[in-house]
Amino acid sequence: MSDTFNDSVFNNSLFNNFLQQSQTRINKALQQELGDLQSPFSPTDSSSYLSRLQEAMRYSLVNGGKRIRPTLVFAAAEAISNNAATDALDKVAAAVEMIHAYSLIHDDLPAMDDDDLRRGQPTCHKAFDEATAILAGDALQTRAFELLTTIPDTYAETRLALVATLAKASGIVGMVGGQAIDLESVNQQIAIGQLETIHRLKTGALIRAAVSMGAIYAGASNEQLTKLDSYAEAIGLSFQVQDDILDVESDTETLGKNQGADQALNKPTYPSLLGMAGAKQKAQDLHQQAITALETFGESAQVLRQLSSYIISRNH
Repeated sequence: MSDTFNDSVFNNSLFNNFLQQSQTRINKALQQELGDLQSPFSPTDSSSYLSRLQEAMRYSLVNGGKRIRPTLVFAAAEAISNNAATDALDKVAAAVEMIHAYSLIHDDLPAMDDDDLRRGQPTCHKAFDEATAILAGDALQTRAFELLTTIPDTYAETRLALVATLAKASGIVGMVGGQAIDLESVNQQIAIGQLETIHRLKTGALIRAAVSMGAIYAGASNEQLTKLDSYAEAIGLSFQVQDDILDVESDTETLGKNQGADQALNKPTYPSLLGMAGAKQKAQDLHQQAITALETFGESAQVLRQLSSYIISRNH
């Protein structure tokens, strides 16, 4: 299948509207889910710290961001069913974004990537302190799974599948495992296969979960889930390839985080292993893999196709 979703897609008003509507939708849901948090305690001297913790959670969760993962939840559900745009699906998307926000808080800590800028603002541990940042990440992580248990009008088996999918993507065989290998690879010479393993776990696992969870909620068949997972695996890698390219070619103001951070830490990246031209070709190859995986879905997966193009064309 030829790739008909080229750069002109970004002039497509329907696609742009979907992105904007998804961002508006998830931002509203995140505000609501944090607003629903209530302390079980009567006002005491400790209540001010709980308020500060919640402020740190909100700071990291609603402080901008492209909202790619929630958008993938919505787009995957739409690829399966036209009736999936419900408030319940918003909880699924919010849970995914809470896990993403928690991971960014912890990744930025001095013991991890030691970053002081995120989305154009001081990182959580800079805006608050390290202890509060750690706890804010912990609280967002646990809140995500709590949300999935409260999805209304959904079979218990579906809720369990959603919890299991997100838990696996977040843990040692997913995002956390990828971060561990990534930290061990600093100042090391590694092969391209090991770099792909890192990013299939660190970045790709949660992207795959977002696609799978949207599809699971919408009632996808096993065959549909398999094809969507192939799509998600490809864009999960292409997302990281583009991040690596931008770390070299973009600037701090555009990125909203420190440009050149990977180079400063001497971390292995796709440009460092493949060269810039090779990294850009890798992104294109992965995009084509994603498009091919969606061949049987027809127009219902058009937004997913466009999202793949968007991921490798974005400038931040």
